[in-house]
Amino acid sequence: MARKIIFMPHANIQYSQLPPEKRLWVIENCYKKLFTLVKENDYKIAFEASGKTVEEIAEKSPETMALLKELIASGNIEPVSSPYIHFMPANIPEELCVHSLVHALNTWEKFTGKRPTIGWKPECGWASHIPAAYKKAGIKTLIMDADSFYLSFDEIRKATGLNYDVFGHSNKNQLFKIEEFIKDKPEFLKYLTNPSVTKDGLQMIFRTDSMANLLLWYLMGATEGMRKVPVSRDEIKQMLTNWQSRIDESGSFIMPYAEDAEYIGSSAYFYVKQFNQARFFEEEPKSVERFKEIIETAKTLGYELSTPSEVIASGNLIENDLIDRIENGVAWHGGTAKAWMNTDFSRIMDPVCNNMFTGIKAICNYLGKDVEKVDGHLDKALRALADAWVSDSRWPPAPTSPGRFNVKESIAAMYLTNDEIEKAMAENGIAEKKSLYSHNLMKSQIAGIEKILMDIKYFGE
Repeated sequence: MARKIIFMPHANIQYSQLPPEKRLWVIENCYKKLFTLVKENDYKIAFEASGKTVEEIAEKSPETMALLKELIASGNIEPVSSPYIHFMPANIPEELCVHSLVHALNTWEKFTGKRPTIGWKPECGWASHIPAAYKKAGIKTLIMDADSFYLSFDEIRKATGLNYDVFGHSNKNQLFKIEEFIKDKPEFLKYLTNPSVTKDGLQMIFRTDSMANLLLWYLMGATEGMRKVPVSRDEIKQMLTNWQSRIDESGSFIMPYAEDAEYIGSSAYFYVKQFNQARFFEEEPKSVERFKEIIETAKTLGYELSTPSEVIASGNLIENDLIDRIENGVAWHGGTAKAWMNTDFSRIMDPVCNNMFTGIKAICNYLGKDVEKVDGHLDKALRALADAWVSDSRWPPAPTSPGRFNVKESIAAMYLTNDEIEKAMAENGIAEKKSLYSHNLMKSQIAGIEKILMDIKYFGE
């Protein structure tokens, strides 16, 4: 049986420090170049995007959307979905997560003609409600973070020396220690080289920074004081060769790249994430060619380009009832989802978002409506509230920060949510029942935090 390999660039047009006026540039300089590469070379990959990203591609660059739609129809790209808004599902009420996931699936189907069955969690954040939320929305297979999973084992945590906290941005450069520990242990390797399934029937495919981080540094061609010379193609070849024997011993595939699509064509967030430098989305034309080199290297070694659904269909699913050991509030890169809740921006904005969600639930309970299936102005209110909860208006932490425009977008979404809740109460004949929700008081609360947030000096200003 051929060793399969999955490449899954994932896209988020709502990136912190990516101004709305530059989104078209990212679509055409990153996503379009990726799709063109796939078409010209008849590659097979997975591509993840939030519903908002899909919609922005369609509206801002119809030619790019036409190319994506064509490649999905031909089977060269398998679509992978996340919530409509790039928020942290681990930090969001389950009902809102389900609502946004369904909205995203509808958006994918509207613009591409295909409804994804594969799901992705932004930042791979984790909480116990996530599997149920994704299954309820219609996702059959979830891409998981192997590093978070492996760090739930005491012996691996001890071997890495990595400790979680609620402030950590990333520990990705330490995660190679996980690979060092598991490289000769099939009982752990099998989760990376086989699809698995929970007792509730959720199928899973795991990705890891032990492979993705090396590929990212290769794409960037960077040293920045961390290395004497950039990662070479020979190092990529050696890494992929090392995994061949591990696949043969324990499974059938690997997923070496489940990282940002924006790194194919631009520097995206690399320099701020790695070095706290105020450098965002600089053009990196060589990264497109390097991504091709990675794929060609894999093909030369005999790997078969595959998609998540093809890996699932090939069988070899193993039972995995251990995901409930993954720590509540962790995320990928050895970081935590709770770090997104503990920036100054989150501590100011999240209570307002929670208050509005509590109001929506109170109204739904009074009307006997299911929060996940509302329509009319309540539906619009939930969509706007998801917008307000977007992760990139809360990230990154000090000494860096989101862009001022990111925060303005969340504030505008809060005002819209509040107005839609007021309209929903009128729509349902309960405008006078202000014990359920007070539009005027919430408006003053939003105005209060707006002043605080706009008085802040932002990174790079």
